[in-house]
Amino acid sequence: MENNRRPRTLITGGAGFLGSHLCDRFIAEGHDVIAMDNLITGSVDNISHLAGHPNFKFVKHDVSNYIFIDGPLDYILHFASPASPIDYLKIPIQTLKVGSLGTHNALGLAKAKNARILIASTSEVYGDPLIHPQTEDYWGNVNPVGFRGCYDEAKRFAEAITMAYNRYHQVQTRIVRIFNTYGPRMRLDDGRVLPAFVGQALRGEDLSVFGDGSQTRSFCYVSDLVDGIFRLLMSDEQEPTNVGNPDEITILQFAEEVLRLTGSKSKIAYKPLPQDDPKVRQPDITKARKVLGWQPKIDRSEGLKLTLEYFKKRV
Repeated sequence: MENNRRPRTLITGGAGFLGSHLCDRFIAEGHDVIAMDNLITGSVDNISHLAGHPNFKFVKHDVSNYIFIDGPLDYILHFASPASPIDYLKIPIQTLKVGSLGTHNALGLAKAKNARILIASTSEVYGDPLIHPQTEDYWGNVNPVGFRGCYDEAKRFAEAITMAYNRYHQVQTRIVRIFNTYGPRMRLDDGRVLPAFVGQALRGEDLSVFGDGSQTRSFCYVSDLVDGIFRLLMSDEQEPTNVGNPDEITILQFAEEVLRLTGSKSKIAYKPLPQDDPKVRQPDITKARKVLGWQPKIDRSEGLKLTLEYFKKRV
């Protein structure tokens, strides 16, 4: 950095689950961090431990509107977006706007500041996949007009405009395709399967398994994911890269695992499968291993214990 100044990093969605952990990591790496969030799904509770930190600043702002940052900027991580079905089904238009207008604004800022930008994409760009596991060269099987289309297509557009800025404006861009992630600071009511099961088990409620529970997911602990994101940002890789844990489990097996871990007497209640719910989800992380030297370190049993301790304080 010029004049030996600290690198300066903007994290949109910085008060969210993933964004707040990224704030911690980049401060630990010696960056001055600006967290930007409109708090529509994020919470200041996630970043309250950073209040007063000399290398941290919070700005309340909706990135779907023009983004202004005074002074130099070296890195941008665009993580502003609802990320769970219960949220994006409730606010579909805001979800589409932050994926399109918000991404456009973040890319425009990166161009103006000559900053490197990493866009948070998702395994949902693969939709209900016809190949398994999912590799980065798979184009996906997405229903653009289904209930989940507002999220899936917003992220697919975000990838497209990011590559356009990369090719046309020579902006330094990175794209991470994030698979199911969990850990402290998740909301118990965010609707994703892990907090839903843990919350139900701790409250003594039946665990809601949709369909017959044969659909699969792969869960990555948050610190592993953050490490993969950091490595990708600092790498030369410009094409989309999967980051997630390939350890696959069926939803029914996972429900039984949560019951064992919590010691809950809850039962399993089967409910109708939602529209376009993916039948399988498992990342192929061959590229991340080869290009980033990254692979997950924390297995599900260890990660679940850490997450359970957090949730116990919030039920």
